[in-house]
Amino acid sequence: MNGKNNKIRAKVIRETFHDTSKIERPVSAEELNLDENITHDGDIFMTEDGEFIDLELQKKDFDEDELLRYVELAEDIYEKHHKKVSVYVICPDNIDVYVREFDIKSDADFTIKLAKIEENTAEIILNMIKRKIMNREMLDEDDLNALEMLPAICEKEKKHYYRLEVFKIKNRFLY
Repeated sequence: MNGKNNKIRAKVIRETFHDTSKIERPVSAEELNLDENITHDGDIFMTEDGEFIDLELQKKDFDEDELLRYVELAEDIYEKHHKKVSVYVICPDNIDVYVREFDIKSDADFTIKLAKIEENTAEIILNMIKRKIMNREMLDEDDLNALEMLPAICEKEKKHYYRLEVFKIKNRFLY
């Protein structure tokens, strides 16, 4: 991940979740030494204070199972590093949120905050991938998987558009 993408994500964190922490660098799942049963899809950053921020884009309805997944992620990071963890979840307008924010009792120091946005998940992912291509960045495995999923996660009436965009990207930029 390059510095420009870090700045974009830092801006999202600052403006959407009102967190003014200074992001020092991205942190990999390997560096965090996450347990095997912990699933993680977002971007994790370390702040200059040594705390962790996990920025997630929710791709399916946010229910109790999803909340549990984020709690387990935050607790695992905290247990291994003993630093506060902030989990920020962006929920596009096309998904439903079935849980509300509340204090979760735990020995770990973490917060989980949700933000509902108007743009749909497929459009966010497509724009992110197009920005990477325009910046001549390599698409990683997560990007390629997300690209493949666009026709499946979009609204039914937009399936044709997203499938065509996937074909264009694959044929013009990946091979």
